[in-house]
Amino acid sequence: MFVRTTEVQGDPRGIDDGLRMVREEVFPAVTAMDGCVGMSLLVNHESGRCIATTAWQSHDAMVMSADDVLPLRERAVQALGSTGGGDVNEWEAAVVHRDHATPDGACARLTWLSGGQDMVDRCIDLYRMVILPQLQEMDGFCSGSLMVDREAGRAVGTTAFDSMEAVVAAREATAHIRERVVRELGATVDGLEEMEIAFAHLHVPEMA
Repeated sequence: MFVRTTEVQGDPRGIDDGLRMVREEVFPAVTAMDGCVGMSLLVNHESGRCIATTAWQSHDAMVMSADDVLPLRERAVQALGSTGGGDVNEWEAAVVHRDHATPDGACARLTWLSGGQDMVDRCIDLYRMVILPQLQEMDGFCSGSLMVDREAGRAVGTTAFDSMEAVVAAREATAHIRERVVRELGATVDGLEEMEIAFAHLHVPEMA
């Protein structure tokens, strides 16, 4: 399984109208494409930052969709009030575990790491055997996933919780986990973000 993410800096003043357009127009069009198995959208209403993710059955399906997705992406970026084209990245889905579906009001914490190509496999093993079991014990845990870019030596972990209150309550515990990851992998934390889950329809199978 593979995913494509598009990070957009939108305008907070018009973010709700943009989200509505993505949900009602872009989502149905993208998920109708061959090989697409869903889409999700994360948003920070205060900053206007959005992350759209589409999931694909194979790398070939993701690559083949690029030209068809481009005009939809441009429309979504404009609708969200961004003057840029969005930052697009492609990832391999390495670990995916879902405890239960995300309810209304669900939020997520995302952590971006880098550390070279030799870090990726070690990161996958550490996430699967150590990090995910600890996340599952946290109150409000919905799901956890790890996406990797082997060529660039990068990874992004996403943990979904039932609410922003649960995200906040888990900050200290997840900070300890993050410190261990950095220490054991010799990795660098490139970014950390807490976002609302506007919608999540990613039909990615269990990969834990």
